[in-house]
Parts: sequence; structure tokens; C-alpha cells
Amino acid sequence: AAAVERGPAERLQFLDAVRGFALLLMIVNHTGRWWQDGAMGWPRYNLIYGSMVVGAPLFLFLVGFCLPLSFARRPDAGRAGVVTKFLSRGIRLVLASWLLNFLIFRDEPFWEGGVLQTIGLGIILSLPPMLALHRRGARTALVAIALGAYALFSVSYAQVLAWLPAHPVIGRIFLFEFAPWPWISLVWIGLALGWTWARLPTAAQRARYLAILSVVGVLFLVAFAAWDWAHGTPPHLSLSFKRDFIVNNHWIARGVTGFLCLGSVFCLLGLAYWLVEVRRLPVGWLVILGRTSLMIYFVHHVFVFTLVHEWLGLKLNHWAWYWLANALLTVLLVALGWLWLEIRALAGRRRLQTA
Repeated sequence: AAAVERGPAERLQFLDAVRGFALLLMIVNHTGRWWQDGAMGWPRYNLIYGSMVVGAPLFLFLVGFCLPLSFARRPDAGRAGVVTKFLSRGIRLVLASWLLNFLIFRDEPFWEGGVLQTIGLGIILSLPPMLALHRRGARTALVAIALGAYALFSVSYAQVLAWLPAHPVIGRIFLFEFAPWPWISLVWIGLALGWTWARLPTAAQRARYLAILSVVGVLFLVAFAAWDWAHGTPPHLSLSFKRDFIVNNHWIARGVTGFLCLGSVFCLLGLAYWLVEVRRLPVGWLVILGRTSLMIYFVHHVFVFTLVHEWLGLKLNHWAWYWLANALLTVLLVALGWLWLEIRALAGRRRLQTA
């Protein structure tokens, strides 16, 4: 119980574990794309869609949800340093996205959009609203703006598709993989909810908040299932890219899929808090992945795409071999993450000794 009483400004393991889980889903999405082909049929297709529809929103939501943890309780005098830290982090992520494109996806322009670029822009564009979230009604207004931005994209979808051919460069920067418009809306929703959670003074209140969020998530998932049942959606289309927006050959959640995305995120957040912070489930390996997520996200492309897909040209069109390879890759990435944390800790101790 004492462990649960830690303030939210401290690094909570459940958030790292959730981030690590989201990272695993993204890795499975990539191995499903690059280690298998169409011979695996619908199971592979559903794996790719399911890992994306849960993993990507979870990753982006956590960006916003975690930002206030080191900001909401800071006195005004200490916030300038946090703002500088977040700005530099956002810029570094954009540069990391370009470097990843340059090194791995060499046949494409290095400046085209990617999830790291969207996360970096999400951090930068979250700073102005975060400075005002302490005001009454600001969080509600931010959620309304986020939903409005998504709704505007939805009603403008046809116009966006018509506009893209005449503006290919801008389109590949801002409307490519996990396009900032509308995906930053999810970062802003996470920011508003994370600010509220970070400001709660007791562990009991924080636990209750996440329990309520989980109930909302269940209702969202029920709404998604009820919609499909009421409209007679065939099973093979219920989890299908065909029901969503496709811009520059990349996926954006559409309409009722938003209930699936947010419902999954809310349920996983509450479940992780209960399992990790309350029940003390040993998930150290997930925490390692979460704490080293940027490095792991960058490095796994080398193994998954460059080494196995490009150089070796392997196709693991057998589920037993595919899952065994994913398990071995996970062990390797956890080991690299642990080593990375040890190196950083050693470097930090040496800095203290020489200071």
C-alpha cells in the first residue's frame, strides 16, 4: 500500500509498463508486415489491424497523459525549465524521425512524416495549452478543441484527398504516417486527462479516477460492438482498414473506430494501474521497454526491417516460427534496454563524482 502512495510526479511503473506494451504492439505490427506476406490470410491481416488500432492510439495518448506529471505540481518559478526540456525533447524526436528515415527507409524522403515526428510535434503543440490548463474550464475546452479538430478532418476528408496530389511535399510531411492532423487530437485528450490525474492529491483519488476511466472505456467498447451489431457489419470488416480513413496509404481511425481506440486505451490504463501499482505484478521487463522506448523503437527497425526483411529476405509464414522469432526479438530488445539503462546510470554516477 505504501508504494501506491507515491505522488504522480514520481516515475510510476504502470505508465512505463503500458508504454512498453504499446511498443510491443507496434513491433508486432511491423513484424506482421515485414516478416510475413499475404499467404497468411486473414489472421495476419487482423493481427496487423488490431495491433495498430490499439498500439498507436495508446502510444500517442500516453504522450499527452505523461506530460503533466512533471509540470502540474511545479511552482511557476520552476516551469520555465520544464518548458525548455519539453521543447528540446520534441525537437529531438522530430530529428530522430528524420534520422530513422534516412538510415532505414533510404528509398523515401527523410523528411516525410512518421510516428516519432508526430510525437515530437505533439509535445511541442501541447506546451501552449498546458500553460493554461490550471484555469477553470481549460481542460474541457482542450478536449472540445481536440474533438473539433478530429471532426473537421472527418468532414474535410474528401477535400484533403483532392488537395494532396497538388501538394505532395507538404502532404508527405504533415499528412503521412500518423498525420499530425488529426492524431495530435489524441495527444491533447491525453494531456487534459493526465493533468486532472496528476493534480489529484491522494492515491485513492488517483485510483478512483482511473477506475472511472476504465468504466468509460468499457462503455466505449460496448458502443463499438453495438454499432457493428446494429448495422450488420460482417466479421471480416469489423476489424478492417476499409472502414477507416486512408491518407497517403496510411491509416487514420474513422467514426466508430474512435470508440474502439479510446475504449482500449482507457481500459488498458486502468488495468495496468491495478495490476502493477496495486497488485504489484512483476513486469520489470515491460518497464525496461517503456523506459527505453525511443531507443528500442529506433533499434528494432534495424533487426525487423533492415536485417531480416531486406538483407536476409526471410518470410516466417508459419505461426509457430513467427511467434518464436518475436519472443527471441523481445528478449534481445529487453536485454538492450537493460544495458542502455545501466550505461546511463553509470554515466550519471560518474558525472556526480566529477562534479
